[in-house]
Amino acid sequence: MANDETRLLEVLRAELEFIEKGGYRNSARAAWRPHFMFQDSPTCLNFDPTQPRKSCSDCALMQLIPEDAQGRKVPCRYIPLNEQGQTIDTFYRTGTQVELEAAVVQWLKATIERLEREDAQTPQTQATPEVHVKAKFV
Repeated sequence: MANDETRLLEVLRAELEFIEKGGYRNSARAAWRPHFMFQDSPTCLNFDPTQPRKSCSDCALMQLIPEDAQGRKVPCRYIPLNEQGQTIDTFYRTGTQVELEAAVVQWLKATIERLEREDAQTPQTQATPEVHVKAKFV
């Protein structure tokens, strides 16, 4: 599995665990406002406000964001979650937090399963290590 895909799987698994443990509901972080999916998760590159901001283009989730949404201020809000093309942004405008979390959990499980299946079907190449020997013939 390529490093990008490995990192993506790590991020998706961590996000699923965070949601299933009630991370968005039980957080004291910014209790005065709604919690934003992915942005208020430890999986976000900019989760720690005391650290310098990083570009969203460095995030593993960028692999899942449609090209036309990658330049937006918060691109992870535009990941298609289902066949209807609903995104996190869609749920912010038309759904509830419960509906959003359910859709994201379902999407995370399906995406993790798909990536694991693809990895299992990809032949693992075992490269023969190169041996470099310096020899002196006398």
